[in-house]
Amino acid sequence: MSLKEKIIRDRVPVHIAIIMDGNGRWAKKRGFVRTLGHEKGVDAVRETVEAATELGIRYLTLYAFSTENWNRPKYEIDALMKLLVKSVNKERKTFMDNNISLMAIGDLGNLPSKSYHELMKTIEDTSGNTGLRLVLALNYSSRWEIVEAARSLARKVSDGTLKADEINIDSFVSLLTTSSIPDPELLIRTSGEYRVSNFLLWQIAYTELYFTPTLWPDFSKEEFYKAVVDYQGRERRFGMTSEQLKQQKNRHLN
Repeated sequence: MSLKEKIIRDRVPVHIAIIMDGNGRWAKKRGFVRTLGHEKGVDAVRETVEAATELGIRYLTLYAFSTENWNRPKYEIDALMKLLVKSVNKERKTFMDNNISLMAIGDLGNLPSKSYHELMKTIEDTSGNTGLRLVLALNYSSRWEIVEAARSLARKVSDGTLKADEINIDSFVSLLTTSSIPDPELLIRTSGEYRVSNFLLWQIAYTELYFTPTLWPDFSKEEFYKAVVDYQGRERRFGMTSEQLKQQKNRHLN
């Protein structure tokens, strides 16, 4: 039985998030410049999007560029931004043909003008699609996002539209960039690193974490299926005991 055949279709995660890591190391191992690793990583994105669509995943969030990535060499940043424009233009028809809508989270206003406008055009063009929602985290930082939400709450209290004792989880979540999508059930990180790197810190409170040594350019559909199979073998308790989960399941069945 193949990995794909092992997947229980009515138990796939609604939302999967991925930290795509290892492009530079993939290139270095082969004696290439780092930018070639990023170009090869686009193929892995395409494979992953296809796999997610085939499995009926509703949301796929990809950590494409963090606020910390601005500290990289200028030539690499320039190449990444040009690659973003090229990829968005190239994949626009594929998104339309496969009913995929594009969304982006992060401090988007600080992206280079051309990258920003091409991104916004594709988001607008695909907004009516009802299949997979592909979310790109660009110029994204979870700490930035949390601080921005806290600042918005402070302004609401200051102008009298919200009382301090009315602040709760729901009011806070409503101000996050991910307010319109569910929290991820599964977070995948490639390249053998065991950290979450300032990505969706609030949203992954109860997310299952999956780490693989595979460098991102080598991440294939089979690697994606492997992560989903592993996820489906876990018991998600959300603070409860296994016995409580069984009782809860029995109540739903009766």
